[in-house]
Amino acid sequence: MLEKIKIKNVLFLDIETVPIKENFTDLSAPFQKLWEEKTVWQRKDDISPSDFYKLKAGVMAEFAKIICISVGYLFTEKSENYFRIKSFYGDNEKQIITDFNTLLNSQFNKNQHQLCAHNGKEFDFPFIARRTLINGLNLPKLLDIAGKKPWEISHLDTMELWKFGDYKHYTSIKLLAALFDIPTPKDDIDGSQVAKVYWEEKDLERIKIYCQKDTLTVAQLLLKYKGEDLISENNIEFV
Repeated sequence: MLEKIKIKNVLFLDIETVPIKENFTDLSAPFQKLWEEKTVWQRKDDISPSDFYKLKAGVMAEFAKIICISVGYLFTEKSENYFRIKSFYGDNEKQIITDFNTLLNSQFNKNQHQLCAHNGKEFDFPFIARRTLINGLNLPKLLDIAGKKPWEISHLDTMELWKFGDYKHYTSIKLLAALFDIPTPKDDIDGSQVAKVYWEEKDLERIKIYCQKDTLTVAQLLLKYKGEDLISENNIEFV
């Protein structure tokens, strides 16, 4: 399968998400109750709904929002591969998703186009789709997978490709980057710190840079899987 992937038709992406409200007590009373009901089987006896909200709300699309979507794609100029990265980010989730979906509908809407993320099938793709509907927007073609057969879905997942059929296996993108000797900037934050940086430090630029780094790493990882050369640091463009 790897040799059949036309990497120039792939849009790589990563998203960053945070709880919809900073604190559990900021939720309306009905949503506090709904949170308790949704997480009752996940919480240990000694963890309160409020504490569990801090830990897990940011990864549940019903209780979280997208604050950044970074995308990138490969293109060739004068026989050299280049990688162009763009980010949609801010406090207005509806605008972020609208701009991202406009990109998909205008430039990545053909049958040969594919989306690629690390753990994208379990997290990024369904999260974007759910928040698209919650915001009253129409799903773009690449995310509208209802009724499609597995082989009709144009999604790639670098974590799934690494599983080789082992459904119990999880490997972080950080570990895979180290295994394949993929150069990455010195880590600043990780996913567990994004909510704090957003709500307390209000530093969206810092989060955007982190998101772009992961987007680039996903692309480099797929290139490694295919046995191809990595993208040179000098050939990375930010728009």
